Amino acid sequence: MNSNEIARLAVAALEDKKAEDIRIIDIREVSVIADYFIIANGTNRNQIQTLSDHVEETLGKAGVALKQVEGYDHANWVLLDFRDVVIHIFDKENRLFYDLERIWRDGKIIEAESL
Repeated sequence: MNSNEIARLAVAALEDKKAEDIRIIDIREVSVIADYFIIANGTNRNQIQTLSDHVEETLGKAGVALKQVEGYDHANWVLLDFRDVVIHIFDKENRLFYDLERIWRDGKIIEAESL
């Protein structure tokens, strides 16, 4: 499964559980860390954990292994590392504070339909 397919599945999983303000940043031209960052937010701790669980389960069923997860217990910023696709799920306050879209502005924001 290539990074486009992984990103498409991850976005669909986030949409299934009503994630807010989903953004996909193509960072292939600016970093070797990953191909895509997917950024979304939830409304509360339970939803953020549910979003994380659902993405992990959906990608796991597709045969995509989770390399690492960070921040799950506190659930104000959960990072799911699937190697070529890194997913950041924030609460609203921390998303505004860390502003990854600004930090990674050299990447290209793309629409899910273009994956």
